[in-house]
Amino acid sequence: MKSFLILLLLCTPIAAQVKTLPSETPDKVAPTNAGFNYVRRNAMIPMRDGVKLHTVILVPKGARNAPILLTRTPYDANGLTSHANSSDLASVLQGYDNATDVIVEGGYIRVVQDIRGKFKSEGTMEMNKPMYHKTDPSAIDESTDTYDTVDWLVKNVANNNGKAGIRGVSYDGWLAMVASVDPHPALKAASEQATPADMFLGDDFHHNGAFRLSYGFEYSYLFEHEKETSSFPFPQFDLYDWYLKLGSLKNVNEKYFHDKISQ
Repeated sequence: MKSFLILLLLCTPIAAQVKTLPSETPDKVAPTNAGFNYVRRNAMIPMRDGVKLHTVILVPKGARNAPILLTRTPYDANGLTSHANSSDLASVLQGYDNATDVIVEGGYIRVVQDIRGKFKSEGTMEMNKPMYHKTDPSAIDESTDTYDTVDWLVKNVANNNGKAGIRGVSYDGWLAMVASVDPHPALKAASEQATPADMFLGDDFHHNGAFRLSYGFEYSYLFEHEKETSSFPFPQFDLYDWYLKLGSLKNVNEKYFHDKISQ
């Protein structure tokens, strides 16, 4: 009998002899920002015509009575506020169009917004949109969008001091410049850097009055053909030859744009 029990024990699978313990792995693993020195918030801010603009808001931990520093951009608000996967505010801002040392040392609430029609914002992009509201008070443009954005920010972002500034480089600089036209009372300062101010005489699209065909074509495509930004897919390396074969500039719309970009 004793030999039989020993034989039976040897034949029993090991798994059957070991009691299954409960798993210590949680059903769901949620990321935490407990160690971050800032709080990240995404908002869709409504404009006066109902269009909503995607806005990234970075608030330093412990902020009290803090000023707001805004940048409006066609270059992806998420990208400009995600230069590193980090719990440190300076690290995520260390890159294009961020005065990181000023923002961090000054305790600013950092705000970056996708303009109309770009990336996660609603609406339609119109490059260098004129100041329509100057002749039609009911119209919208980049100035009115900035006004509505600042108005929402000072009313809806906790721990701000009711004062905002706007800064930008290149096209972002142009957006900062036009924000100064009929600004919101809370907008106290604007820093426009390397902004295209005179498109005809000495800036990107013209040099001393001469139109830059390649720049005008490629930059328009980059900005206006889709919500994100991408370069025109040229079929050949020799672009001089490609432009010669293109002929008149009006052929661009017929052959490539197909009325998808404003003329």
